[in-house]
Amino acid sequence: MTFLLFFVLAAIVWYGHAMNSVRNTRVPVLIQYTGKPGAIGLGGTLPDTVLIEVRDAGARLNTYHREHLRLTIDLRQYIHGEKGTIHVPSDALRRGISDILQGTSRLISTMPEEISCPYFTEQEKTVKIVPLYDLTLADEYQLVGSPTLSRSKVKIYGQDKTLAAIDSICTETVELKEVIDTVEQRLALVLPEHVRGDIDSVTLRVISERFTEKKFLVPLQVLGVPEDMHLRLFPREVEVNVRVSLSHFSQVQSKDIRAVCTYSPQRVDKLDVELRYSNPYITAAWAYPGVVEFLVEQ
Repeated sequence: MTFLLFFVLAAIVWYGHAMNSVRNTRVPVLIQYTGKPGAIGLGGTLPDTVLIEVRDAGARLNTYHREHLRLTIDLRQYIHGEKGTIHVPSDALRRGISDILQGTSRLISTMPEEISCPYFTEQEKTVKIVPLYDLTLADEYQLVGSPTLSRSKVKIYGQDKTLAAIDSICTETVELKEVIDTVEQRLALVLPEHVRGDIDSVTLRVISERFTEKKFLVPLQVLGVPEDMHLRLFPREVEVNVRVSLSHFSQVQSKDIRAVCTYSPQRVDKLDVELRYSNPYITAAWAYPGVVEFLVEQ
């Protein structure tokens, strides 16, 4: 127990000394690039991390290790013309890193010392996005409108011959089973080789809602009857069932539906019933009976 007590005390003293002593350590700095035009392609890779050696008290150095340092580099100032080299010199890199360090810290070195990468201008084309999905709805649910994408088109960049053969970009295929209410699914774009896009994914939004049925008695109308002829229908009205979402149940009325028959001399005694409606909340409709009899009265 005595040994353990002195061991703990020694560790506490050592830790306090280490936190206050000045020393050097290496710390990674994450690099984020902004300002690159979409049509600019890179002939290499820009590093996403720079390893720096910095001198400061141990407590401050521990903070750098816990909280990742991040440096943003605006590439607009390094891109001139359609072709060239992105070159971030060592003095600019050190100045940017020094700005994100605390005042007590001293930057010793960076690795790499500078950033360099060739660039060139690619051709640009805008094409539509085709979502690929396998969708099934839960029982007693229906779609509210068509599934939509957060973006319907994508800008793609590449060589002329490659882009000429591309009319659309598909997404990865996703399965959406037993969908209820609203579902949002992120879909990655499947880009051909040597082709880049201004985005790499889109969001598919599917809205479904529970439906019900509503019944009406609708009078029949006959179209195409000669002026000197009168038709008597049996029956003169039909029962119509419409499918409508619960939230729009009250917004569907019998006046929204027409039940019509079209007279044809070739039909002897029966006519088909056709339902016509323009109310957007009606997703399906059935008439009973679907066929009616008639007599011609001169």
